[in-house]
Amino acid sequence: MTKVLAGITTSVDGYIAGPDDGPGKGLGEGGERLHYWVFGGPWTYEGESKGEPTGEDAAWLAGMVSRVGAVVGGRWTYEAARHWGDQNPWGLPFFIVTHRPEEEPPGGAFTFVSGVQEAVERAAEAAGGKDVHVMGGADVIRQALAAGLVDELTIIVAPVVLGGGKRLFEGFSKSLDLEHVGVRQSPWATFIDYRVKRR
Repeated sequence: MTKVLAGITTSVDGYIAGPDDGPGKGLGEGGERLHYWVFGGPWTYEGESKGEPTGEDAAWLAGMVSRVGAVVGGRWTYEAARHWGDQNPWGLPFFIVTHRPEEEPPGGAFTFVSGVQEAVERAAEAAGGKDVHVMGGADVIRQALAAGLVDELTIIVAPVVLGGGKRLFEGFSKSLDLEHVGVRQSPWATFIDYRVKRR
């Protein structure tokens, strides 16, 4: 049965991006440190030299990717990533939640939808029996959690304090019951997996 997974990297003080995030600097000022685990160590937007994840980072990522058949993301993330150069980075059906679905780019790499419920439903249909991954940004993950759509939540904590930026649970007022199901750690991140309990 298809599950809906949500996962995002946060700083120790709860930020998913540093200050002044946007196109060309999607993780904000100093935010590159959040994704050292993704690229096997330090990198910067200016340097553009990026490696590959290794060890526990690579193992967690490979395990997650093997489960996923479709992806949901937010419009801000799409814009901040500069549309990933109009190339789908997942190679899977990718649904972007936006208030302007009519602006969908040509080429079919991304499908624009008007709400998180529709995005998750369409992703589940497209996933071919595999799971759906809600990748963020934070607003899309909050919406999916608030709507009761998420079965499993992974918080990836990077060993950095950003001191400002965008918070994962900013303005989130719903109570969630989580069951701890796993943890793994690397020099660059701690992966905490939860099952979202239904009331």
